[in-house]
Amino acid sequence: MLPFTRTLGALALVGSIVALHPVLAQEATVSPEEAGFSKPGLERLDAYIKGEIEGKKIPGAVVIIQRNGKTAYFGTFGVRDPASNERMTANTIFRIYSMSKPITTVAAMMLVEEGKLQLEDPLSKYIPAFANVKVGVEKKGEEGVAGLDLVAPKKPITIQDLMRHTSGLTYGFFGEGAVKKAYVESQLTAGDFDNAEFAERLAKLPLAYQPGTTWDYSQSTDILGRVIEVTSGKSLYEFEKERILDPLGMKDTAFYVPDPSKASLVAEPFPNDRTIGAGATMSDPRVVRKWESGGGGMVSTITDYARFTQMILNGGALDGRRYLSPKTVAYMGSNHIGPAAGVQPGPYYLPGPGFGFGLGFAVRTEPGVSFTEGSVGEMTWSGAGGTTFWIDPKENMFVVFMAQTVTHRTRIRTALKNIVYGAFEK
Repeated sequence: MLPFTRTLGALALVGSIVALHPVLAQEATVSPEEAGFSKPGLERLDAYIKGEIEGKKIPGAVVIIQRNGKTAYFGTFGVRDPASNERMTANTIFRIYSMSKPITTVAAMMLVEEGKLQLEDPLSKYIPAFANVKVGVEKKGEEGVAGLDLVAPKKPITIQDLMRHTSGLTYGFFGEGAVKKAYVESQLTAGDFDNAEFAERLAKLPLAYQPGTTWDYSQSTDILGRVIEVTSGKSLYEFEKERILDPLGMKDTAFYVPDPSKASLVAEPFPNDRTIGAGATMSDPRVVRKWESGGGGMVSTITDYARFTQMILNGGALDGRRYLSPKTVAYMGSNHIGPAAGVQPGPYYLPGPGFGFGLGFAVRTEPGVSFTEGSVGEMTWSGAGGTTFWIDPKENMFVVFMAQTVTHRTRIRTALKNIVYGAFEK
């Protein structure tokens, strides 16, 4: 029988889980009904995740639902590693990939609040190599072979562009196009390099779009991480550890897992479910490198990330400590690519219909349209390795789900949202 531990409403907490789960230890756990859910509705979540495990779609998962500051649901399912068969626990460490982006963006907004960084600043102010960047415009040669004309940008990349993915930078591991192909051929992430060298490498490649015109998912947040380093005089991890991770008690959130005693806590996918895209497979966070990828390099636990999401839901504060102004958090949760911004969705618009994009998060702008239920004002993002979260200010709720799967991540995210909202009573 597959291991399964659940804390649902009034069910007793196992002592070891409380010790590993600061959110549950510090915040009251209430019945589904007290939190505005139906017990049978949340039990459908049990059935769904257990079905995914029994169907060999995922080895295991862990999920938390917190509403009005109370934990309404917490469950661990299956195993963290199909090779070792060790059961999933609250302190399991996951590759969170792009769920690193909101943390990096929060760090940058701290510098904005201090007047050390401005959203309108040109990127080249901090990384001079980007002063000479060109935009790649595709052209067809005489034999129909695609090529690139390199033209000057009409305006510089700004810090805001980095935060909202309108910089013109892109990702090479998915999608088509001559610029994306150039990314892959350049072997951008080959070798052992730090954030400074990565920025220099990227500045030599063409932009896929004119800055400020198109939402295109990209390495923008990696470059934002380097901006934080230049501005603060510290490495990205040093700054985030000092200002966000340690104060929030996110003790297992980092870029690598160097401690041998924690190596077995790293969650693993099935062996045939590790390919993210062209030239990109799930990395091993136990192998420490110089690169601290602010856009996709972090690892975390559900207990740690729940602290981060609760802080955002609270408007930038937790346990009596303020990290960001509530006005700053509201600004980050506004749509920064709406009609007034003059930004068009690119061909790979990951937020999807009914969503805009703020600073570091997708933002729901329409109550309908999307395939998933939710509330206008929702802030959300996910990771390529199978993790996801959303914050629903209207319902004073957040949900964090962690698993390691590339193949089934999108389908599971959709089902998860619809099951959770389908369990609402009020």
